[in-house]
Amino acid sequence: MKITPKSTSDVGAVTPKSGVKRAQAGATVQSPSATKDVASVLGIPEAEFTPRVRDAIMSLMAEVDRLRQELEAVKRRLDTAEAEADQDGLVPALNRRAFVREMSRIMSFGERYDLAASLIYVDLDGFKAVNDTHGHAAGDAALMHVANLLIANVRESDVVGRLGGDEFGVILAKADLVQAQRKAGSLATMFEKHPFEWEGKALPLSFAFGVCMFQKGESVASAMANADKAMYASKREKNSKKS
Repeated sequence: MKITPKSTSDVGAVTPKSGVKRAQAGATVQSPSATKDVASVLGIPEAEFTPRVRDAIMSLMAEVDRLRQELEAVKRRLDTAEAEADQDGLVPALNRRAFVREMSRIMSFGERYDLAASLIYVDLDGFKAVNDTHGHAAGDAALMHVANLLIANVRESDVVGRLGGDEFGVILAKADLVQAQRKAGSLATMFEKHPFEWEGKALPLSFAFGVCMFQKGESVASAMANADKAMYASKREKNSKKS
């Protein structure tokens, strides 16, 4: 039940027809804004509460606050779970599912606003030899080395993911084909300058890169396939130069 506080009437007020001043000399006229505020809860003046009603309302407000805190805790747990679900199980990069999702988002954004974006497909050469010769611990450390180098040498707006096994992907936001090829070259140079080391020894580990720029109307699968083809073409060219 809504209770409306009583208003204070003007002092010395007369009807307009009298032509007399609204207040006699020495009288004070109070405006509605000068009416003293009355403490209230949910619009009900405090004076209207019985002790039992006041206790019930305070208990209800405490319960609402507790539920709000629980909701915030649940949201934090969901955010953490979502981040962990997107994370690769071994290296500090997105897993394939999350990488494909981000790739789809960036492609849609670029198509909508006519912005270029590109993909670099990275494949490790020599990874199997590291695993077979030095064990899986060395292989895991090699993957961690690659992931850390990639993340450290791209922008925050770019996306790094492990696509599976010894393959990685890098999405370059707002980068055309020329810029992406230049970036792939700088990453290759960075890998040469910082070789993988295990137990104090540098182990042979090289990389093949495939680059493609996203095209309008292109699917994620098509873009991945194009980058994969470019990577294998680069690997064949490298092997032919060795032989």
